[in-house]
Amino acid sequence: MDDFEKAVYSVRFLSADAVEKAKSGHPGTPMALAGIAVDIFTRHLRYDPKEPGWPNRDRFVLSCGHASMLLYSMLHLAGYDLSLDELKNFRQWGSKTPGHPEHGLAPGVETTTGPLGQGVGNAVGFALAGKLAGARLNESGSSVIDYRVFALASDGDLMEGVASEASSIAGHLGLDNLIVVYDDNKITIDGSTNLAFSEDVGKRYEAYGWFVQHVDGLKPDEVRAALDKAVANKGKPSLIVAKTIIGIGLPTRAGTSKAHGMAATQPEIDGAKNAAGWTLEPFYVAPEARALFERRAAENRKVRDAWEKLVAGLPADRADAYKKLTTRFVPDNVFDELLAVAKGLKPDATRNLASTIEQKVAALVPSLVGGAADLNESTKTDVKDSASVKRGEFGGKNLHFGIREHGMAAINNGLALSGFFIPLGSSFLIFTDYCRPSIRLSALMEQQVLHVFTHDSVFLGEDGPTHQPIEQLASLRLIPNLDVVRPADAMECAAAWTHALTRRHGPTLIALSRQKVPALERAADFDPKVMFDGAYVLADAKDPEITIVATGSEVHVAVDAKKKLEAKGKRVRVVSAPCWEAFLRKPKDAQRAVLGKGAKIVTVEAGRTLGWSGALGGDGLHIGIDRFGASAPWEKIAEELGFTGDAVAARISAEL
Repeated sequence: MDDFEKAVYSVRFLSADAVEKAKSGHPGTPMALAGIAVDIFTRHLRYDPKEPGWPNRDRFVLSCGHASMLLYSMLHLAGYDLSLDELKNFRQWGSKTPGHPEHGLAPGVETTTGPLGQGVGNAVGFALAGKLAGARLNESGSSVIDYRVFALASDGDLMEGVASEASSIAGHLGLDNLIVVYDDNKITIDGSTNLAFSEDVGKRYEAYGWFVQHVDGLKPDEVRAALDKAVANKGKPSLIVAKTIIGIGLPTRAGTSKAHGMAATQPEIDGAKNAAGWTLEPFYVAPEARALFERRAAENRKVRDAWEKLVAGLPADRADAYKKLTTRFVPDNVFDELLAVAKGLKPDATRNLASTIEQKVAALVPSLVGGAADLNESTKTDVKDSASVKRGEFGGKNLHFGIREHGMAAINNGLALSGFFIPLGSSFLIFTDYCRPSIRLSALMEQQVLHVFTHDSVFLGEDGPTHQPIEQLASLRLIPNLDVVRPADAMECAAAWTHALTRRHGPTLIALSRQKVPALERAADFDPKVMFDGAYVLADAKDPEITIVATGSEVHVAVDAKKKLEAKGKRVRVVSAPCWEAFLRKPKDAQRAVLGKGAKIVTVEAGRTLGWSGALGGDGLHIGIDRFGASAPWEKIAEELGFTGDAVAARISAEL
């Protein structure tokens, strides 16, 4: 048994032992993929465990996150700060080795995976980021950024639609720095893949524009040759279809669904170890295996040292560009700059106001890249003076995702995780339902991703209830660490962009209107920074008895209702609440000061009322829409559904 084989068996049985100790997990896939992973790590992957965040490191993505023990075993052997005790603590409270890999817990875990297909989407994002960064920083004969992305994917990953969407984009753009190994083991939890999956995956990927190879994934020579060809391939992303046996070596469970989603049992593991001539000692790592990885780490340190000398010697202009990309530079005075743009704008739909402000953002923030799911004509998110990203042309800021919302959001997560870019994706708000899993993951991973969604209410009009979001705002606000910002006019659009650009540890979703909204009147001494509180007093009254809280295009309706009520002797305060999440982070006393002590609370938002009653209690009046919309001009919809100043004032008078 040579050193490579000893490394493979070390990984194979570390993974099985950890799952068995936890009595929970997926042992079969790590056992099957150990050889492929060891070959990638010891011959191709450029990494430095002492500097896990090295910007030009190769990225390794385990899309089949249920096989997490494979990744943890690899990182342990590679020399990352992930001890054997952490492997023994697999799936336990407080460990760095949760059931599915989580970015930010263990060094070397590039992304959070587990929801199948997401890792493939992230890998495409990583690869795209490498091309975008290279176009900005590289010169002939001097590559500052030229990393590759290696990903392992399962049958389940390639069944999920998000992987198909992202893979299609990768082929279209010719991302030849991306290599995906598909573990074609023919087994899922329910049994054979033949139950539901009989397509030719290789031909599908050839149709996407990928370079496809087929190998026996358990034969090292075939795997080695295929990886060499994939790394050398130019012009296309690579897919290696690798036939494997799930749970290889297990006496009765190998090649069956029982090797998938449950511990192997000690007799099965012992049987596999005996057949391989391996010690029965749990969590044993052969010294030769450690030595193999140590040699690779030493080689990689030389590569990183040479790269650091290259970066240190960059001319001033490229050094500045490098610094701004790697820090995702946003100027300290960004709000002042955007506010100056906003003050020059006439009343319009917030999608148009935000678009004009975005042009200034693009000029100030080199890291901003993004686009729409084939809806730039509607979402207005394209950067006017920048080129579109195309195959072989990666210098522009405008990305075209096609009609692929889920793929767009997963790719943007990879772009953010790369460390170079602040990515933006846009569509209609109703279609957040298509990309919600990816939005949730950007929140879980605390990644700065900008989601800009327009047509944010029933007032988009004639397209009707299929396109009119009713429950989406309330639903999105349920996602922890996602800030939902719904601006009401140009000034709030400037604040929304600033909020998104300066919020580094989580995603921000900006919801914008299709219909025109008036500019809001503010007091002469109004401090624009108060908008960052999430909710602020827009129009006040002495000792208010009623406080109307409104968002977005309903704020001017609340202001109109205030005037109607004041004519009847009521004392009414109007609070604009562009970002409820930011407001809830304020101290309780500060919240009460804005809402008004003792005032009766009324909320006005063109969407489900459930979230507001949960946040502010059931004693107030929550004016919203707890039904589907209708196809009609938006003015008629507002009249029929009670979203005029007169209608809101009448309801408040009748019910409070």
